[in-house]
Amino acid sequence: MRYWSTTTKRWKTLVVQANALDGPAGDHSRTDFAPEELKEGRILYFRQEDNMSGKATYRLRIHSVSPDSLVFETENTTTLRYLFWPMFRPGELQSIYFFHRESPDVWRFYSLARTGKNASALTAGHEASAMNRSVAFFRYLVGIPTDQEPPGSP
Repeated sequence: MRYWSTTTKRWKTLVVQANALDGPAGDHSRTDFAPEELKEGRILYFRQEDNMSGKATYRLRIHSVSPDSLVFETENTTTLRYLFWPMFRPGELQSIYFFHRESPDVWRFYSLARTGKNASALTAGHEASAMNRSVAFFRYLVGIPTDQEPPGSP
């Protein structure tokens, strides 16, 4: 998935690598999560390598799942760093995602993200970058090329 980087003024890959993990320690990669694993109350783990903050492990908690709805949240369980500086310590980067079927061919999607009060000051003031990442995610979900012109915010 590519997004427009407001810092470098070019299209960049957002997530360099991602894989499912066999548990919270994050020691072993495994195959992707199967649909039957996505059950209400289930907690799963994955590792993701972002183009800016490197590798981090996340907890994925399924709140509800049905043929017409999926609600889950993610939270970092390891520290995300920019170069050597910690940006988000464990639990300081959280998101929740809501997918609800409106009709046979239409899904409604909402998401919220928050950072902890002790998150690094390096993360402040980058609203345009956050918006471009959200636009890329939306485009990916609906089948639009993520690096299609124009970017969400130049």
